[in-house]
Amino acid sequence: MLKQFLHKIFSTLLALLVLFSTVSFTIEKHFCGDVLVDVSMFTEAEKCEMEALEIQQKKTCCKDELQVVQGQDELKFSSFDDLEFEQQQFLASFVYSYTNLFKTLEKEIIPHKDYSPPNLVTDIQVLNETFLI
Repeated sequence: MLKQFLHKIFSTLLALLVLFSTVSFTIEKHFCGDVLVDVSMFTEAEKCEMEALEIQQKKTCCKDELQVVQGQDELKFSSFDDLEFEQQQFLASFVYSYTNLFKTLEKEIIPHKDYSPPNLVTDIQVLNETFLI
């Protein structure tokens, strides 16, 4: 049971790792002078009130910074044939020895499994007054 639970956890973690390594996103920051006004990840950062006034005067002290976190574009798929001969040999011997660790036991034969016990008519211990102490 613990093995199955750990297997599910590791599978989920690896799937999430692949998902998050391929996702790209942008972080947008709006500065008014040297003061950070707003940070946004999925939408455009809010502009400050000073920027509306500065557009009319054509002077700007506000600036926007974009930071792009780029994910992977391609995932590498490798096959057994891409490995060197020594690596293939090690992998094949490891798999062979690992599978032979778990040999099954022979099926136990129970000769009386299809027979029911006899019906008890009387309790023999009470009848003979023989009790274990």
